[in-house]
This record gives sequence, C-alpha cells and structure tokens, in this order.
Amino acid sequence: MHTGSVDDARDRLQADVAQLSDAAGPGAAADEVIAALTVCEEVRRSMDRAMVGMVADLQRRGVFAERGYRSPAGALGDLLGWERFEARRRVVAAESVCEEVGLDGSALPARLPATATVFAAGEAGLRHVEVIARVLDSAPARRLDPETWAGAEVQLADKAAVYTPSELHTWGTQLVEILDQDGAEPDDSPRPQINEVRLTRFRTRPGGKLAGRFDDAAMFDSIAAVVDAGAAPRDADDQRSVPERQAEALAEACGQVLSRGSLPETGGRRPQLMVTVRLEDLERRASVASLEFGGRLTPQTLRQLACDAAVVPVVLSGTGVPLDVGRISRTVPDGLRRAVVVRDGGCAFPGCGRPPSWCEIHHVREWQHGGPTALGNLVMLCAMHHRLVHHSLWEVRMVDGLPEFVPPSWIDRERRPRRRPSRVVQPVG
Repeated sequence: MHTGSVDDARDRLQADVAQLSDAAGPGAAADEVIAALTVCEEVRRSMDRAMVGMVADLQRRGVFAERGYRSPAGALGDLLGWERFEARRRVVAAESVCEEVGLDGSALPARLPATATVFAAGEAGLRHVEVIARVLDSAPARRLDPETWAGAEVQLADKAAVYTPSELHTWGTQLVEILDQDGAEPDDSPRPQINEVRLTRFRTRPGGKLAGRFDDAAMFDSIAAVVDAGAAPRDADDQRSVPERQAEALAEACGQVLSRGSLPETGGRRPQLMVTVRLEDLERRASVASLEFGGRLTPQTLRQLACDAAVVPVVLSGTGVPLDVGRISRTVPDGLRRAVVVRDGGCAFPGCGRPPSWCEIHHVREWQHGGPTALGNLVMLCAMHHRLVHHSLWEVRMVDGLPEFVPPSWIDRERRPRRRPSRVVQPVG
C-alpha cells in the first residue's frame, strides 16, 4: 500500500506534468513545445534515477526474494507490467551505478563509479548504463588489468553525453579490443576429454548444486537439446533469466522421466521422490519432512509436492526408527487428472501456455487444511507458476468452476483477479 507521503508526491508530480502539458498544448509556439520536450527528457531521466535507486534498495533488503521471486526482474515485471528487457535494464543499472553495502555494513563504491557520476548528473540514460556494463563485461574487457579496465570505464562514461547508446556500443567495443592488444593467449596443447557431473548437497540448508562439463559433443548435445526444448520463455511476460529457465527445464525434464519415463532400478526400486516424515508431524498433517537427496523441505515446498506427486510415505518414531513404509500412490488419481486437463488445457495461470504434459495439479484449498482432491478444488499449473503460488502472496480461487488468480497488493493495489481467456468451444452440429 502507498504511504501518505508517496500519495502526496504522486499528486504533486501529476499536477506538474499536467502544467507542463498545458504549457506546450495547442497554440504554444514551436520553441515552447521543443523546450517542453527537453524538459520531459530531463524528467524521464530523473525518474529513471529514482527508480534505479529504489530497485537497488529493495535488492539490498532482499524484499523480492522474501516475497517469493527468484529474480528482481521477475518481480518488477509483475509489479509494473514491464517486458523482461525493461526490468533487466533497471536491475543492471542498480547493480552498476548504485553503492553497495559490505558484509560489515559499510558503504562500498558503485561498480562503475564514472558511469554513476554521469548518470546522476543526467548526462547518461539507462541505455547508456546498460551498454557500458555490457561492454565492460565482454571477454576482451575481462582480460584487461584492473587499472586499464577502470580507465576504459572513465572513457566510456565521458562519451555517454555525446554518443547514442548504439554509437557508444560500437565505439566502446573498438576501445576494449584496442586495449586488449594481445587477445586471449594461444593454447596449442590438446585438451583432455572430460565428461563429468558433480551433485553436491548443501550441508547447512536444503537443496544443492550441480556442476558439469562435457567435452564429448554428442553427450552435451543430447543434454542441451532436452534443456533447450523446455527453456524457451513461456510467453511474452516470462521474466525469468536464461539460467533460471534452463535450470527449471532440466528439473522438469527429470520430473517427466521419473513420472513417465524408463530408468534403471536403483536399490531394487524405480527412482522416485522419497518423502520422510515423523509420526508426530504426520499426525499434524505433515508440516515438516525431508527428501532423500535434497534435504529438509520448507513447509511451502512440502505443500507444493503434496499437491501432485507419487508419494511413498516413510513414518518414523521419535527416535528415528522407521515404523511404516507405505505403498506408492498418487495424490491426484489419473482419471481426475484427465478431467482437470480437459477443463484447463494446460497451465491456467494468465499468460502461460505450458501444455498439460509439463504441468502439475495444485490443491486450491490445501490438503493439510482439509482441501478435497476434487475437480472443484484442483487447478493445473506449470512448475514455475506452481512454485510462485506456494512461495508468494499470489492466491488462487475457483469462481463458477474455473480458476482465477489474485495478485498480491504490492503488485495490484486493488488486487483485481486475473483469469486466462476462456477457450472458444466449437458448437456441435
């Protein structure tokens, strides 16, 4: 919700914009209109500086992550209706021209100090900042020694006031290539063929990390083809970064294989998610559990898994002794799943076009609160939007038998429901 001071500032700003528009309205001299256009650009750059500062502040506080978003760009896209490139541009600027805070709480200078100066003075716009950051992150620029790199940043910042962003990119690229006279060092020695993947579970928190290398082109191509097939943006409003899309595509592909594919048995059983839960937690409808490889689950992730999974319950006593190992069962039977597929036709989240084969079933009223596994309480969601619903303040509800989604108040002050457009049904006969 807006505070009173923000509302007051908005009202004054709107009044000033209206006054500027009136001053350059019909009947104004051409020079007056030109002057007004110049003022508009000055104001736009001032607003960009203010927004970049706010984005940097929210990033430092971890606000976006606290509200269920893995990337600031995704949160900004939902909050302000920006395309991904617009959101990413502000995030890059925030990371480049705003002061940072060290681990001890002390202020650290901006990553691009000269660029920060011209940006603060209004001599460089957002696109200039984006171009400078991109040029200085190129391979030739990364080979420069720190002093030369800093000097190149000063030269790029000086040219921002006289070059358009495209011109600055061309000039800056030539500059760093000249400064990087030796280029990459030649390496004539044959490289060893290494194909490896390392899975490391985090010791102090749930989850883990995966690192791999494939010198075998065919092996890498088979993996890349699977990831590429699922890593395309879901729609024009998909705000995830490329690494996020690729990570989720790989996880979804593995989930598809676990659910429907053919894998060698491990330890006498087919691979599956094994959820371990204590007896007292089961009696409290399971608020705490752990996975075989991923470690302890958060309540939100446990509820997400419980929505639609093949589950093997392992009940432990208070001392950790297994009391019972249940039989595998699906939380949503196949027949009911088919009914949800017919109704939703894929991910029901507005703007998402993920097909049913890549989706999961979500209980609108959560199972631990007595929500029934019935058509009127189920909705189909892709993995990304299923995670968003469980880990953020987005809400799902059923209206007239169809799902609709209510955004958090910080995205839409009025919390107006959003629904995917209804499918056109061809009449029979």
